[in-house]
Formats: sequence, C-alpha cells, structure tokens
Amino acid sequence: MNPERKATKSWASALAVLAVLTVSAANAADPSANDLKRVVNEAHAKYKDLRDGKNADYIPILETVPSDLFGVVIATREGKVFWAGDVNYRFSIQSVSKPFTAGLVMQQQGPAAVAEKIGVEPTGLPFNSKIAIELYEERSANPSVNAGAIAAVSMVQADSEEERWNQVLQNMRDFAGSDLELLDEVYQSEYSTAWSNRAIANLLYNYGRLYSDPEEALRVYTKQCSVGVNTLELAVMGATLANQGVNPITGKRVLAEKHVPELLAVMAMTGFYDESGAWQYTAGLPAKTGVGGGIVAVVPGKFAIAAFSPRLNESGNSIRAMNAIRHIAGELGVGLYGANPD
Repeated sequence: MNPERKATKSWASALAVLAVLTVSAANAADPSANDLKRVVNEAHAKYKDLRDGKNADYIPILETVPSDLFGVVIATREGKVFWAGDVNYRFSIQSVSKPFTAGLVMQQQGPAAVAEKIGVEPTGLPFNSKIAIELYEERSANPSVNAGAIAAVSMVQADSEEERWNQVLQNMRDFAGSDLELLDEVYQSEYSTAWSNRAIANLLYNYGRLYSDPEEALRVYTKQCSVGVNTLELAVMGATLANQGVNPITGKRVLAEKHVPELLAVMAMTGFYDESGAWQYTAGLPAKTGVGGGIVAVVPGKFAIAAFSPRLNESGNSIRAMNAIRHIAGELGVGLYGANPD
C-alpha cells in the first residue's frame, strides 16, 4: 500500500474513533454546578502549594512572571463559569494560541489543506525541534509544534502582513469573546531573541513548506504568541470548541461545527508536545499547553477546563496547571476514553 494512503487511512480511522468518543462524552450525564464548583476549588487547593518546576527563561520576559500565580477555571457550553485563584492575571498565550489559528486556516481552506500543507502527526520531539524538520517528510509536522504553527500563520489568506495579523488576532478575540490585545513588551522580548524560530521559518521556506515571506510569518507568529489572555478568557476559548464552534458568551459562530472534530483530534494527538501520549493516558482530553503557563482542555459537548501557573516541567508544560486539569477530569470521569483515575 502507498505509505501516504496508509497514513491518510490511519488518520481517518483515528478521527472516526475520536468522533465516536466525542459523541459518547456529549451524551453522558452533565456534572451539576455544585460538582463543577467543588472540583475547581479542590484542584486549586490541592496544588497551590506545589513548587516544582520553574518559569521559562529562553524568552527573557517570561522569567519575570510571578511564579506563585495559579488559577483554575471551568467554562461550560452554556456560558457558566466556575473559578478559583488568580484567574484575572493576564499572561502571554504562547503556544496555546496554535490550535485556534489552525482552526482559522480550516475555516478558510478546510481540514484537508492543514493535513496536506502542514501535517497532523506527532513528532515525539520537543516543540521547537529543528531535527524533526529534517527527519519528517512533512517538515512542518503538525500545527502544535513551532514549525507547523509558523506554517499555519503563513497559510492565513491575506494580502498583507497587517491583514494577516489582524485576522489572527480577531480570530482569537472571537474565540475568547473578549478584546484580547498584544502584550508588546512580550513581543519585543520574544522577537528580539527568536533565532531558533527564525531558523525554523527559513528551513520551511527552503523546503517549500512555508506559504508567505519567512520573516512576515515569523513576526505574525510571534505576535500571536504574545497576545495577553487570562484564565477566564482561555476557558471560554476552550468552551467555544466544547460548544461545537459557537462562543457560549457571545453566541457567535467562530468555527464550523464540521471542523471541530479535526481540530480536537490535532489537540489530542499533539497538544502536549512530546508528553501528548502520557497526557491522553492519564487525562484523556484534547488539550493545548504553552510555555506562558496556560493550558486549556476540552470536554466535547460539555465544558472546557483552563489553568495557569508559570512553573514548567522540562517539556514546557505547567506542572500545577496540568495536575489541576487532570484532577478535575479524573474526579468528574470525563476522559474521552473512560473515567481515568486521578
């Protein structure tokens, strides 16, 4: 069998399984408001004193974020919100932005374009790996690693850099139901030290896997990662996916319902970088993490769980945030593959 056709069939099979699991999750009994409030408070109390890990330091300004900040939020598809901790602190969204721009590309060009021009397979390597570009024929691999995310930005249909950036920003605002803004100090710190991502953009361009000027794609991607968001807004972004692409606060359709399964599949396969398998094994939810300390996870058809804390593990994932979300998923039994224990 042709390897490309085999890979396509494998991806289609995995997507079909996820769709069945998503329907099953959506049809299961909803937790009560008291349950949601309880588990949010429990998760925050259980992990607020955890001091493991450290802030990201390869982007200088991230090292200055107060390390003890910790917020946990559940936002339901009906627009109800339950929270505990430092949920109003505005941090840079970083890589949590990636699936939302991938969703914009799906909306403009369809999921097949993402699979063909970027890829959807995990790499098993760090999110900023340049070795993966050389190892994998797709080069950009998937929209959750830096290479694939820069490629996704380059695929946004625009006639100028300003238009490209405005579309990326407005899309995130629509998901959040809030006027998110660029944190310029973060952008300047990140762009001035973006030598690794600049190399990635140029490598992709060399291989014909970047679809705009490399420096333009790099600038817009860096701005995308430098958008400020708080944990409440991040939870609403996830709840928009839980609500089949409709923002539960504004009522605006942001993503076509038919594209939501593909986007959740990408998040499930690659949202935790090289810890994605371990995350699915223990939490069982599509999720996206970022080195700013934020994580959002989606329970399809029900709600989203978002958490923020700057201290990261070696893979770049917030230790307190991932523990809090995993605790909530286990307590409520909402993992897509079954009721994972905490």
